[in-house]
Amino acid sequence: MIAIINYNAGNITSVARALQNIGQDFVITDDTTKLETASHVIFPGVGAAGEAMAYLREKKLDAWLKKYIKTGQPLLGICLGTQIILDYSEENKTECIGLVAGSTKRFPDNLTSAGQVLKIPHMGWNSVKLQRSHPVFKNVSPDAEFYFVHSYYPAPSDDAAFLGTTDYGMIFCSVLVKDNLVAMQFHPEKSGRPGLQILRNFCAWRGNAK
Repeated sequence: MIAIINYNAGNITSVARALQNIGQDFVITDDTTKLETASHVIFPGVGAAGEAMAYLREKKLDAWLKKYIKTGQPLLGICLGTQIILDYSEENKTECIGLVAGSTKRFPDNLTSAGQVLKIPHMGWNSVKLQRSHPVFKNVSPDAEFYFVHSYYPAPSDDAAFLGTTDYGMIFCSVLVKDNLVAMQFHPEKSGRPGLQILRNFCAWRGNAK
């Protein structure tokens, strides 16, 4: 069973619809007892880091995620769910979960491309350059583009955590990995066929589980 963590951070409906589209059973919950029965966990989210972390702590979901990651079972982070798995976010100056060493940073206001000032948030379609292969990106074209909407980006401390990068006036980490965790700044559930393929791959991936 795929579990989507509900922590009042928005975007859960889009993820649920995408899973329905690929014929995948799932449950949406903030109940750690129900989460214990999941084979795969999706940690999505749109919103502010401070409010999200407050809810996660209230429901003890931050502690549960630290426990879950040690099981070797697959965990997928999306957007805000990617940013707050790091140690710290510049948004609301928030101490975060700390599944991956590093911080979430705000884009500089003076980003430019081809002499044009870029708008923040970064919103729309962009490509991802993979540093190496990964099962979650199997059969996804290198030329595929994905939907982004964000003002902050993940900055892992360890270069080994960088799986994919994206150029938006600067090169930033758009996909990070650590063992049974894969997390992406873009929204696979809003990225058409390539995004659905990523979700299919994730649901078939065993992570490090025995």
